[in-house]
Amino acid sequence: MIDMLEAGERENIEIDLLLQAVYRVSGFDFRKYMRSSILRRIQHRMNIDKIQTISGLQEKVLHEKDYVEKLLNDFSINVTEMFRDPEFFYSFRKNVIPHLRNLSEIRIWHAGCSTGEEAFSMAILLQEEGLYDKAKIYATDMNEKVLRKAEKGILPLSRMQSYTKNYLQSGGLQAFSEYYTADYENAYVLPKILGNIIFAQHNLAIDRSFNEFHVIICRNVMIYFTAELQNSVHELFFDSLSKGGFLGLGSKETLSNSPYAENYQIFDIAGKIYRKK
Repeated sequence: MIDMLEAGERENIEIDLLLQAVYRVSGFDFRKYMRSSILRRIQHRMNIDKIQTISGLQEKVLHEKDYVEKLLNDFSINVTEMFRDPEFFYSFRKNVIPHLRNLSEIRIWHAGCSTGEEAFSMAILLQEEGLYDKAKIYATDMNEKVLRKAEKGILPLSRMQSYTKNYLQSGGLQAFSEYYTADYENAYVLPKILGNIIFAQHNLAIDRSFNEFHVIICRNVMIYFTAELQNSVHELFFDSLSKGGFLGLGSKETLSNSPYAENYQIFDIAGKIYRKK
């Protein structure tokens, strides 16, 4: 019977079993991530370790201590940069900030923060607008390795020219170099910028709400999720947003197909910012 399976069907069975093994061993659930994205990362790991089949990966997950950590790092999406998509931060500065000024405390959740660049960017923006002292930024990711890096505020010096350009296009008010020190290899975000950022592990696929927020930002993360998982995450965000709170999505993401769309008003379509009714 096995020999009668099409190659694609056999591959899907192997992926199902691998992701089930990863979940049982680690507690991290990738079963509702887009298969095309997961498959690319599986093939990458197979090429590195010269493993012939996906079932061979599953065997290593089940029988080799700490091997699952390699796959968790492979599966985690860690693409980010300072002031990524500057038009989002420009819109946030001009349109959202005025609604936050009268709050006694500002709670912002950066979900899927990776190595922290967007959280650092928000901290700088709030500092320039005179609001950072009363703000708390909760930056979460499922990957502990990238969180430990984010806590240190270390950025590659080679990226700072690109980051400076993004900062200026986002409406930055100072010289970007005022927010970091540097050596021959790295830039280091100043302690005053890191001070009100709380980094913590949180898995959007399985974990629930942990606070009420005035702003939730989750940009270019849900494009890797199935529609079912996207809807689950939108439920989480809706439950976590205060009345009148703001939701920021990525340039390729939308609320239009979500069952929660009617509970938001489009605040800025270009910046992909929505406001909870």
